[in-house]
Amino acid sequence: MSHLTVVHHPLVQHKLSLMRRVETPSNQFRQLLREISHLLAYEVTRDLPMTTREIETPLQKMDAPVLDGKKLALVSILRAGNGLLDGVLELIPSARVGFVGLYRDEETLKPVQYYFKAPEGMNERVVIAVDPMLATGNSSVAAIDLLKKAGATNIKFLCLLAAPEGVARMKDAHPDVQIVTASLDEKLNDLGYIVPGLGDAGDRMYGTK
Repeated sequence: MSHLTVVHHPLVQHKLSLMRRVETPSNQFRQLLREISHLLAYEVTRDLPMTTREIETPLQKMDAPVLDGKKLALVSILRAGNGLLDGVLELIPSARVGFVGLYRDEETLKPVQYYFKAPEGMNERVVIAVDPMLATGNSSVAAIDLLKKAGATNIKFLCLLAAPEGVARMKDAHPDVQIVTASLDEKLNDLGYIVPGLGDAGDRMYGTK
């Protein structure tokens, strides 16, 4: 699937396996998520636009490669997205940050919006939306809808796990959005959770269940 990239790097897969374990405590889960987000960030930023700038090394002047264009925007889909956001920000501290507040209605599985704040100039930025889980895809699609309404035209979606149903939903709604994930899991269960998955990422991050 050209719109989906699964990162098979050994360190990504090893850390993901540790995160899946039911006995992994919240503090270790958060640390692993931060570490894995660094590795995933390399892949999702692989094709950022570049230019050159003259610099001077201790030996001579040279035309050195640097990032081009406006600073990219990282958009966290609350609340679990903050776990990926923190790690990516460590790698790209100059990025602008936005937030999309959505929660899933447990009966309809539909997203309900409660907050949205995006940086200025979204039409001129590479935008990376982050959320650990791409399950039904409903919340992710709703978040991308909001980002496009705010002017974003170059959007990538970074997640830890994806279900085939969520990938298909995103492709149908936003075929121009590239998805980068550590794993394409088997399916969704009757409750809309990814299987085999790792449970609810937000609850496991913050120990709320």
